[in-house]
Amino acid sequence: MKAKLPAACSTMEEVREGVDELDRELVHLLAIRQGYMEAAARIKPRAEDVRVPWRIEDVVQKVLQTAETKGLSPRIAEPVWRELIERCIDHEGEIWKKLRSE
Repeated sequence: MKAKLPAACSTMEEVREGVDELDRELVHLLAIRQGYMEAAARIKPRAEDVRVPWRIEDVVQKVLQTAETKGLSPRIAEPVWRELIERCIDHEGEIWKKLRSE
């Protein structure tokens, strides 16, 4: 990361540069995560396998554990990941259908 870390920022320009750089990194990581959802759509045999409630809760609990160790507020982590999971499930479902309609 080229931008200053948050504690070293003394201007809003530095803060914005850091946020913009981090956003680019997050987009890259989310694109990789999307690829895993597309792989899941390819691998899962049945449409009802796309939404797996126990796995949703497993992911959220793992995220909350990691958030605690990294200093991320659970008030940010949990709703962000729950929304991310829902969007990923929707995407996976669309890909699942598309792969089987070809």
